Amino acid sequence: MSATANDPNLKHLTKAREQIAKGDLKNAALTLNKANAAWPQDARVYMLGGLLAEKAGNVPGAFDALRKAVAMAPAWGPGLLELALLLARQNQFQEAVETAEKVAAIEPHNLQVLAGVVDIAHRSGNLDMAVRHLRRGLDLVPGDIALHRLLARDLSELGQHEESTSLWTVLVEHNPEDRQALVGRVQARIAAGQHAEAQKDTKALLTLAPENQVYQYYDQIARGETPAEYPADLTRPLFDGMAEFYDMHMVRGLNYQLPKQVSDQILARHPDKKINVLDLGCGTGLLGVCLGRLDGALVGVDLSLKMIEQAGRHNVYDRFHTVNLHDALRQTPDSLYQVIAALDVFIYAGDISQAVPNAFRVLADEGELIFSCELADEAGPDLALLPSGRYAHKRSHVEALCKSAGFTRIEIEETVLRHENQQPVAGFIVTAYKST
Repeated sequence: MSATANDPNLKHLTKAREQIAKGDLKNAALTLNKANAAWPQDARVYMLGGLLAEKAGNVPGAFDALRKAVAMAPAWGPGLLELALLLARQNQFQEAVETAEKVAAIEPHNLQVLAGVVDIAHRSGNLDMAVRHLRRGLDLVPGDIALHRLLARDLSELGQHEESTSLWTVLVEHNPEDRQALVGRVQARIAAGQHAEAQKDTKALLTLAPENQVYQYYDQIARGETPAEYPADLTRPLFDGMAEFYDMHMVRGLNYQLPKQVSDQILARHPDKKINVLDLGCGTGLLGVCLGRLDGALVGVDLSLKMIEQAGRHNVYDRFHTVNLHDALRQTPDSLYQVIAALDVFIYAGDISQAVPNAFRVLADEGELIFSCELADEAGPDLALLPSGRYAHKRSHVEALCKSAGFTRIEIEETVLRHENQQPVAGFIVTAYKST
């Protein structure tokens, strides 16, 4: 399938690809028609037709075109790779992974294929697959810094902190002011319990940028302290990167059922839907999807603009605010909402001693605050930072906060919030009622 000087379609295909990249889809379609007329059995035409169809929002058409390209040329790497990537973008991970592995076997030395395969592995949550191909990539290009970083990060996610630290160390030795490498090594060392070693790196980072909140956050942890909250500069990129596949990952991958459970609870109390709801940490809008359109206002708050973009596609939210939830509550007028929900968000917000009384103020009379927390040991501190980097809260402490804020009835139900690594994550759901 390689292009030669005698390739009758090369100029058409090159032009069509450029037009697709620019979003000039109408002219790209005309160019592909010319290419198809010149060589009707060219799999490349159908591959580009698939990319065009997806960009135009015609996903079934994209699949039809790409599957035709693969049927025409079953051993052609580019066609298989584009099909695998489309499958991954549409959360069809099993077939995406199988197809990606075929491409990797066909073109083991192609770095573009390698990048696509690693992307598919990450999207599908298959870190073992990602690590295997990243190792292969470093065999091909041993000095590639980007591959080093990805492999080190994935190894740490898999709990292989010693090897992760070694890889980060190679990068730090190459460039002692490589902040990404220093942060990566800090994370790996903290996860491995090597706090004294981590503190050396946080000191180096703070020398480079004393006011950086992320570096301050990790320095506190390395010194054995519990930071009050997860810094926005960590939260935002984390969820921006997850936005595209968050729904599938949470609902199918982690069996995350809180939005459905809480929406059922809200609608049971307000069947007429004549309510204003504030969805703190709305993410991709899973709660909104379950609630549907309200005869009131549904307002979403999230730090991640990419998450909010996904939530906006559901067309159920009335407006969004891209701000920290603490700021959102502080800036909201009194007695505005009948319901405030904060699902799987206080695990990043940390200290909620101000959020709870602010939510009480913002709620109308007879309003309710519904939120979830990961469960901390009652024998430990009120707020605990877990190895996962999330916060856990003591049930007794949260109940006391709600009472102190003025909530008159507080219901707490222990539950499994989600599953991670096939293990249940223990937590609890709080419903606090503001009664006159």
